[in-house]
Amino acid sequence: MTTHPTEPHAPHTRATSSPPSVAPHEPTALPRDEPAPPPAGERAARPAARAWLRRANPAAKVVAALMVTAALIPTVDPVTPGVVLAAIALLLPFAGIPRRTAVTLGGPLLLAAFSVGVVNLVFGEDGPLTAFGLAVRLLAIALPGVLVAATSEPTELTDALVQRLKVPERPAMGVLAALRLIPLLADQWRTLTLARRARGLEAGRNPLTAATIFTGKAFALLVRSIRTGTLLATAMDARAFGTGPRTRARESVWRRSDTWLLVTTAALLVAAHALSLSLGTWKPLFM
Repeated sequence: MTTHPTEPHAPHTRATSSPPSVAPHEPTALPRDEPAPPPAGERAARPAARAWLRRANPAAKVVAALMVTAALIPTVDPVTPGVVLAAIALLLPFAGIPRRTAVTLGGPLLLAAFSVGVVNLVFGEDGPLTAFGLAVRLLAIALPGVLVAATSEPTELTDALVQRLKVPERPAMGVLAALRLIPLLADQWRTLTLARRARGLEAGRNPLTAATIFTGKAFALLVRSIRTGTLLATAMDARAFGTGPRTRARESVWRRSDTWLLVTTAALLVAAHALSLSLGTWKPLFM
């Protein structure tokens, strides 16, 4: 009869001296839960939400923009709007506007200002200084309005217009509807472009065909916007809008910083005109 050798009792000793083995199916200890890093879009939105200009009351921003417009319209010299434009450039980091949005909004303004300057330089009779002043003046007048629209939430802007500036509710709600419909119109323009591309309507390098396609898309977007506005007006009438006083869900808060924004704007405009007068470059519009 064959006998097999028995196992010695040494494994019990080795088991006590070596670390216990972990079964493959046995879960290991999990580290302490840590908050996941926010997405890139959220990280980009946080500084924008903390921007000072976004926290300002929309009514204060509207009044400041109107003050700039009223102060720069009577003059065409380059110094006065140049000072205001430099102050706006210093204010841009506190606006909380993403760089891509700033380029998208500022590109057409730069093109318009360049066109105004070139036209006045070629066909005007007042010389290059006035042409440059008109271009800078256009930027200095248009940029505050762009900043107001880009840094104000439409609902807060409407509340501020009604509660702080005492604007009637109908035009204020019209402003709200217009600001809300801008992204919708952009999506519809993109849809029209894709629909024409799917039908094989491509301009290629032919500028005449490109102009024809652009005109067709613009007309289609105009018709769609009129239909959307009609439906919106019907919905507002069905909700008895404008038939009597309405309650407000939010209160437009006026802070001390909003007052300082208006005071600083007034001081900047006075300083800009004073500097232009001291340099001898101040020139009125009708002269």
